[in-house]
Amino acid sequence: MNFIIYDIALLVLFVVFTSIFLYIKRRNLKKEGLLLLYKTSWGIKLINRIGKKYEKLLNVLSWISVILGFALMIGVLYLFGKIIWIYLFQSQIVKMIKIPPITPLIPYIDKIVPNLHLPTFYFIYWIIIIAIVAVFHEFAHGIFAVNKKVKIKTTGFGFFPFFLPIFLAAFVELDEKRLEKKKIFSQMSVLSAGTFANLLTAIFFFGILLLFFSFAFAPSGVVFDTYTYSVVGISTISSINNVNVGNLSYEKILSIVNGTELSKFKANNTEYFITENFLEKQTNNGEYILLYDDAPAIKANLSNVIVKINGVKVNSKEELGDELLKYSPGDKVLITTLEDGAFRDYEIVLGQNPEDKEIPYIGIGFMEQSSSGLLAKISGLFSYFKKPNVYYAPTFGAAEFIYNLLWWLVLISFTVALVNMLPVGIFDGGRFFYLTILAITKSKEKAKKMFSFVTYLFLFLLLLIMIFWVINIFG
Repeated sequence: MNFIIYDIALLVLFVVFTSIFLYIKRRNLKKEGLLLLYKTSWGIKLINRIGKKYEKLLNVLSWISVILGFALMIGVLYLFGKIIWIYLFQSQIVKMIKIPPITPLIPYIDKIVPNLHLPTFYFIYWIIIIAIVAVFHEFAHGIFAVNKKVKIKTTGFGFFPFFLPIFLAAFVELDEKRLEKKKIFSQMSVLSAGTFANLLTAIFFFGILLLFFSFAFAPSGVVFDTYTYSVVGISTISSINNVNVGNLSYEKILSIVNGTELSKFKANNTEYFITENFLEKQTNNGEYILLYDDAPAIKANLSNVIVKINGVKVNSKEELGDELLKYSPGDKVLITTLEDGAFRDYEIVLGQNPEDKEIPYIGIGFMEQSSSGLLAKISGLFSYFKKPNVYYAPTFGAAEFIYNLLWWLVLISFTVALVNMLPVGIFDGGRFFYLTILAITKSKEKAKKMFSFVTYLFLFLLLLIMIFWVINIFG
């Protein structure tokens, strides 16, 4: 909390400083669309030197850049298609995640938008990452342009004044007329260079992330995902919270447990439990629901990070299982958990395993992590080096802060590379798509019509999924 105060103070100072700077330099500013552009000559000498010195290498990289441009365009179109399908035809998922399809990346987005389940996105993260991503992206455009004998006019920074002057962008102004006279492949290599740079940035810092994680974190506990549960027919439920019930439906059950932290059910002479959150996540099929088994963990509201059993450290599922097997059902054990950075002890009487009554049982579950689908594969890539269900503790104070900075940097670099190749006018992918159609049809008129059609189609689909999101959330 102390750091957040310093971080917000830094944000305020940055806004004030930038506002004063823009006011003093107001004569050097140029309005272009929604942006205020501050033009300089910073970095031009470096761009020219690299672009001319490594001509042969850049010629080879041009081919790689263009190929990756096509690959990323296909990938982002597939991903966009999946998003459309979810928001239009899978309302239960939309209601569960509650995240709007358009979510701007701003400091503390993890706290502003619920259910993101992401590390805190500090302002200092935001400004460092935007600087790295934007500068590398634009410098790459400039270097490849010089390689193709296109002049660099100016460099500079852009500001969005309507949203306070903290939303920065970097730019490299090229000689557009000379660029348009170049061959189509040369133009495409310049356009895809920024995305190529962002992808290289993501790969480079992902390597740094792996190295940093290996020495800055150590296995220190077991993370469980859920309590054990069973499928129960709604028609078999006889009481809820010791009140007899009948003729139940999913909606009626939800209304009964509304606002109750933990509700007790009885069905087929067996006791079960449920939380309102667990019930809301279930699909309403009208026939059955999932209820937590009557087990020690759910009754004690056990936290999901277990670090010790009777003082013995457990760092994996296997160690946890081996340690529990040292006891018998009915034994009393002290389970130490980690909650909000502090240790907490639970005194629990071990139950009987439903499948073997000789084996002790606390009633926790470990869900298999699925990696199907492009989005899941991308998400899984950022944590594949971690063993499942293991809690990793930082070995020094700033480890988590640095790790989250690197995590966000990799994620944003890759996301910018992906989104920037959308075949829409405001992105490099828009003109990249136009040049592709031009190369195929040999007709500027046909290429322009196709470019306009795809741009307006994208905007229409974006509006459509926004409408469906509002209907699913507020309808």
